[in-house]
Amino acid sequence: MAHFHAGYVGRFAPSPTGPLHFGSLCSALASYLDARAHNGHWLLRIENLDPPREQIGADHAIIESLKAHRLLWDGEVLWQSDRLSAYQDALDQLLKAEHAFLCSCSRAQLASRNGIHLGSCIAPLDRNDAAVRLRTNHQTYTIEDRLLGPQQHRVEDGGDVVLKRRDGLFAYQLAVVVDDAYSGITDVVRGSDLLRSTAWQWLLQERLNYPHPRYLHLPLLTDDKGDKLSKRSHAPALDNSCAEDNIRTALRYLGQPSPPPLGSLDAVLTWAVQHWHAGAIPHSDIVVR
Repeated sequence: MAHFHAGYVGRFAPSPTGPLHFGSLCSALASYLDARAHNGHWLLRIENLDPPREQIGADHAIIESLKAHRLLWDGEVLWQSDRLSAYQDALDQLLKAEHAFLCSCSRAQLASRNGIHLGSCIAPLDRNDAAVRLRTNHQTYTIEDRLLGPQQHRVEDGGDVVLKRRDGLFAYQLAVVVDDAYSGITDVVRGSDLLRSTAWQWLLQERLNYPHPRYLHLPLLTDDKGDKLSKRSHAPALDNSCAEDNIRTALRYLGQPSPPPLGSLDAVLTWAVQHWHAGAIPHSDIVVR
């Protein structure tokens, strides 16, 4: 089933809602260095499942930025838009086992519950206008994070998360779990804004009989107001012509030692792999000025 059979398989999985910015470079670099330091494979997945939010050309701009920064992946790029039948198969399996259910509740109707669906529907079911939700359990999971240590998550805190939207689009929570299992991902290195999603994904992995990967959640890069650098907050696109300077700055934000002058970006990355120390990554968010 998996593309690779190795002790370590990592991945970078951007959504093409805009070009890469500095926060996404730090995530890509940390994931890349961690994989290479473990003599592992590093894969690229483009999470293009939400056309209304995607920016035309952003997918190829992301790929070109990664190439310019010499963050080169193994194998072919995995495009989520090519994987719809796999998501539907997983969804059918969950529905058949009653681990998922149809729901016609709107956001407005769930506002009285702080937007959280838990257990029972408010709206009568309309099978022609329904989302599919994961049936949440009441279990607390203790998930070991390689940087932050044991993290306790109650799945019910987030409620019955949507797996397929009412408009027919598959949701992130389902697709990420199906694709990580398909690609044999052993280690997920990503931003701590996704820490809350881990419990849903852990539960889905159990429901679908998938192995659990190891997790390492990175500090977020924020502006001086504490807002995460993101495409939504209009973080500027990376300047690919300054690739080595960008990599050196990202290494500094990640708490890694500064490489000496080495003559090429490839040499800088090789040095960074040899000196990679995940335990040196800061635990708290980093203000970028």
